[in-house]
Amino acid sequence: MPIQKVLIANRGEIAVRIIRTCKEKNIKTVAVYSEADEGMPFTQLADEAVLLGPPPIAQSYLNGDAMIKIALDQQVDAIHPGYGLLSENATFAQKVQDAGLIWIGPEPDVIQKMGDKVIARQTMLEAGVPIVPGVNEVKDLEQAKLAAEQIGYPVMLKASAGGGGLGMQVCQNEAELQASFPTLQKKAASYFGDDCLFLEKWLSQTKHIEVQIVADQLRVTHLFERDCSVQRRNQKVIEESLAPSIRPQTREYLYEMAVRAAEAVQYTGVGTVEFLVDEQEQIYFLEMNTRLQVEHTITESITGLDLVALQIHLIEGNHLPDSIWTIRPQGHAFQFRIYAEDPETFYPSPGTIQTYRIPQDEGIRMDSGVELGSIVSPYYDPLIAKCIVHADSRVLALTKSKRALTEFEINGIKTNIPLLLRILEEQTFVQGNYRTNLLEKSKTKG
Repeated sequence: MPIQKVLIANRGEIAVRIIRTCKEKNIKTVAVYSEADEGMPFTQLADEAVLLGPPPIAQSYLNGDAMIKIALDQQVDAIHPGYGLLSENATFAQKVQDAGLIWIGPEPDVIQKMGDKVIARQTMLEAGVPIVPGVNEVKDLEQAKLAAEQIGYPVMLKASAGGGGLGMQVCQNEAELQASFPTLQKKAASYFGDDCLFLEKWLSQTKHIEVQIVADQLRVTHLFERDCSVQRRNQKVIEESLAPSIRPQTREYLYEMAVRAAEAVQYTGVGTVEFLVDEQEQIYFLEMNTRLQVEHTITESITGLDLVALQIHLIEGNHLPDSIWTIRPQGHAFQFRIYAEDPETFYPSPGTIQTYRIPQDEGIRMDSGVELGSIVSPYYDPLIAKCIVHADSRVLALTKSKRALTEFEINGIKTNIPLLLRILEEQTFVQGNYRTNLLEKSKTKG
């Protein structure tokens, strides 16, 4: 049955992006917002906007019960969670379904299984998908020490229920493990409601590559890959598609393993399987994201698809369109995350946007959550916009990207645009053979 009205359980640029697709499909939208977000662009673009609560995130955008009540009051058919916030909260997804609403995402049990990193690792191991060597559960420090000795230092200590770059710590030796274990365990309990930790071998010279997958009730396929190796503190900064500097056989193997991973959990909808690729181009499963990714835009650029529209198409009970099996990537695309933060210290830079000029040209797409006069709140993630650049080749896309980034004029807050421009001058980035330690190496040189 076609969806007529959607509540968007999110904010900022992703809410704007979902609203635009809904408008194209003649679907009514309801935005929910906190007091800090009153008057922001996403609230103005939606057909209706309803106040959730005070600015603190726990009292607003993480208040799933309040969202469901609003959804029922506004007589919506479905809830779209976007990314982050409640998008991978299996309990919320189940409550949405129990309320008689449509959850625009995979089934709650799949979210639960893939959200627990320990269960996800075991599931992939049983499916024959390569995983990083590690120990699936460490309950106390002594067990962690023994596990680390077996694996060999350095190790990555991770929260089982973590995500988004949170809840992880590299430990070079036993002393660092001893110092990090209790702190991370408390953080995991506080952030994720689960203090379970696990250990993996730390692979430092790797590329972080993810494969976009789409699936109906019968079949799974991929929509190529994205290189997400430009990271700061495990948070992505720049993404591109296709990934440069990997062999064709590695690319095909990534696709095969991503599809196998999705089939192993009977995945339906739109999702992403993330991998680490080492210097020998051995691949290792990292995690599955059971939602839309921040960087879905570059896949849209090279395929011409609308992934939000595809999510809705599939959740309405339709099969994958026949055309999806013959899609070939067209050109090359970059996504640049524009953060309201100091480009040197990386401290958030809240404030009022006093000037807001953005690049406008063929092949440049702006997904923005702000406008002139918007107040960037200290309460939420500092991502304010995404600049997506598409061209016929990587070389042309790089040239266009430099021009686009220099055309920004944003005053009243600081942004990370100077950092993005510096990265575009890095030879390893220009050549496409960079890895996840690019920014650490750049900082050392500087």
